[in-house]
Amino acid sequence: MKSNIILAGVGGQGLLSIAAVIGQAALQAGLFIRQSEVHGMAQRGGEVQSHVRISDREIYSNLIGKGTCDLILATEPLEALRNLVFLRESGRLVTNQVPIINIDNYPPADEVRKSLEALQHHLTLDAIALAKQAGSSLCANMVMLGAGSPFIGLDESALRTAIETIFRRKGRKVVDTNLAGFAIGREVATARAI
Repeated sequence: MKSNIILAGVGGQGLLSIAAVIGQAALQAGLFIRQSEVHGMAQRGGEVQSHVRISDREIYSNLIGKGTCDLILATEPLEALRNLVFLRESGRLVTNQVPIINIDNYPPADEVRKSLEALQHHLTLDAIALAKQAGSSLCANMVMLGAGSPFIGLDESALRTAIETIFRRKGRKVVDTNLAGFAIGREVATARAI
């Protein structure tokens, strides 16, 4: 088992929480994991990218090479587009379609969307609207994790347990909302098989 995942988005979207859940689930499954925050702005709105590598054998590098990524999980569409160079030919892209226009020269949203939809294995969804259905727009990151979960290589139950563990200190309501967001995202992904 080997899975190379790039998490991409902007500061404040909860990418590091996604990485923490994946890492916790991988460790619970007895797998090796390497995670590296490649770019990370401490401020909201700055580019964030994290490489997550999971394997049943020892992993020697934290970073994913160009053309070797199995899954790009992006919480922002332009950041998805920026990271396509890492995606292997048979890799999958799962991205939020809601842009965060944080730069003056942000390209037209429809151009970004068309570029992403040209990929053979892609899934775009409105994570914010789906998170609101789960009870809070703050769980949009767990909606995205749910949508990407069929392609990560970890059992759904391990990911759900990891969500419980990571968010437990924030209280039962937060745990339940994040689990609901995860379930909604997973349902969308399985319904739209990519």
